[in-house]
Amino acid sequence: QVQLVESGGGLVQAGGSLRLSCAASRSIFSINTMGWGRQAPGKQRELVATITNGGTTNTADSVKGRFTISRDNGQNTVYLQMNNLKPEDTAVYYCYALLQGRSYWGQGTQVTVSS
Repeated sequence: QVQLVESGGGLVQAGGSLRLSCAASRSIFSINTMGWGRQAPGKQRELVATITNGGTTNTADSVKGRFTISRDNGQNTVYLQMNNLKPEDTAVYYCYALLQGRSYWGQGTQVTVSS
């Protein structure tokens, strides 16, 4: 099992930046895939970025070129750098881990982008 705790959300103007952090309760060396998802009001949760323990990343088309995911295995932390934020990026952002075939999600952190 793993517990995930997100931080770094907040209110930012369009065009601004935020960096989200996700602290895991255990070593993430053995967690093959970690990532970030988001859920806006009235919409389904979507994965926006993933990273493997080998460093391979994947980002959704909607955030490609603006969001960057990274992981620090020594700190058991995954980051999401979000640049050039848009109002449509407003959502609750959740950290994600795929461990031994099971998906884990954090409690989420709110990101609000004002126009």
